[in-house]
Amino acid sequence: MRRSFFEIRWFIVSLALVLLAGCAAPGKAPEGERASNQWQAQQERLEALDTWTLIGKAGLRTPQETTSANLDWSQHPHYYRMLISGPFGSGRNLLEGREGRFTLTNAEGRFEAPTPEALMRQQLGWSLPVSALADWIRGLPADHSGYQLAEDARGFPLRLEQDGWQIVYRDWTQVESLWLPRRMVMEYDDLQVTLVVTEWRPSIDE
Repeated sequence: MRRSFFEIRWFIVSLALVLLAGCAAPGKAPEGERASNQWQAQQERLEALDTWTLIGKAGLRTPQETTSANLDWSQHPHYYRMLISGPFGSGRNLLEGREGRFTLTNAEGRFEAPTPEALMRQQLGWSLPVSALADWIRGLPADHSGYQLAEDARGFPLRLEQDGWQIVYRDWTQVESLWLPRRMVMEYDDLQVTLVVTEWRPSIDE
């Protein structure tokens, strides 16, 4: 009987510990997984984010070709710098924007145009939607035109339509307690651009 009593008491204590562990932090998502309340909770911080460094790859697909390039992007409140290098970049192309002035510098020289999109089309033969991309890369619609936005089951952006582009958010990453897009596919007519971020370095003021 004495042995049975201790066995029963051990079983009860063990069961209680298991139940307590299961009840701790109800509704909390495992680390690295998105939760349904996180997008709204980070909205204010996300909208305030205006400084970052981003390293990634951009894949370009048209009916004629499929190619890719490396992207090194530094963003500041009044200045941005995009270094595009690789096959469809035709070497190294440095795109800079500052207070309404846009320049692209490569081995052929230094060029200017009224918009970054026009500049890229003139010099590279293709263009990224640079004017809106600083918002889209954060999962936000740009504030200069109307849009349609669909959310996934957790309330995160899934599909954004704006300026003739359709943006589909395929994957997310958590950096500095902020969820940011890791993979997105952008389509405009017969042009498809896949952007994969390999490193996010946001500058966040707590």
